[in-house]
Amino acid sequence: MWKKFVIYGCLGLLAEVLWTGLGSMLKGDVLLRGTTCIWMFPIYGLAIFLEPVHYRIKHLPLIVRGGTYMVLIFAVELVSGLLLRLVLGECPWNYVNRTLSIFGIITLSYAPVWFAYGIMLEQVHDIIMRIERSISSNAN
Repeated sequence: MWKKFVIYGCLGLLAEVLWTGLGSMLKGDVLLRGTTCIWMFPIYGLAIFLEPVHYRIKHLPLIVRGGTYMVLIFAVELVSGLLLRLVLGECPWNYVNRTLSIFGIITLSYAPVWFAYGIMLEQVHDIIMRIERSISSNAN
């Protein structure tokens, strides 16, 4: 479980750096500076808890699966953001001036992003499982 937690945490950090780097490009930064915060590692690592959800809903249509992941990701984002604000006095991300913001912690305008990220995590999970099976069958 811890290995997958680390994998999801690292992949989340990488995705965030790529996302913010592309955002920098749109703002004219030719160096494509991407950023993240180390507090994001355990938050992205929580994707491990989407695995049981994946097994339960993998037979459902894409729109239902993506919508489910989107809602769960929003919930984790809201709870973790509020906890970080409570503990640290601030949250690493700030959507106060964004449209469809809730408490400045989440913005519903990210719904398509979290929908797609959830579907992408299904693929990542399946790849991890194939690698684990390959390693265990080669060990025998």
